[in-house]
Amino acid sequence: MQNVGAIFRNCDGAGFEKIYLCGYSPTPPRNEISKTALRAQNTIDWEYYKNAEDAILVLKKQNFKIYSIELSDDAIDYKELFSHNEDDICFVLWNEVKGVDSKILDISDEIVMIPMLGNKESLNVSVAAGIVMYATV
Repeated sequence: MQNVGAIFRNCDGAGFEKIYLCGYSPTPPRNEISKTALRAQNTIDWEYYKNAEDAILVLKKQNFKIYSIELSDDAIDYKELFSHNEDDICFVLWNEVKGVDSKILDISDEIVMIPMLGNKESLNVSVAAGIVMYATV
């Protein structure tokens, strides 16, 4: 829940307008979300979908570009996002251990990675969210 709250704050700080929470992701109102969101959950629009694929297909119909954040041989480095300059983008963030579901990767427009230089294979999801969001500002 703290990760969801931190992602709300990242969205607010980086100028993102909406969060799509899917699956077992917790949704506001929750004290644990509010603790890290610092009321950003009240100013950033959000919507819940049981199935992430449904949310992504809705966004694709609205001409959003879908970027899944995942380590992959096919992924582009997040620093290359600076050259894209799109307004309607969606970042897909998933379980930190399992990674983005292969069905979602298949329907994504791009797979984006944050290079890991140490021994760990992933960052905390809210940290990863902040990095890619601010890369587009």
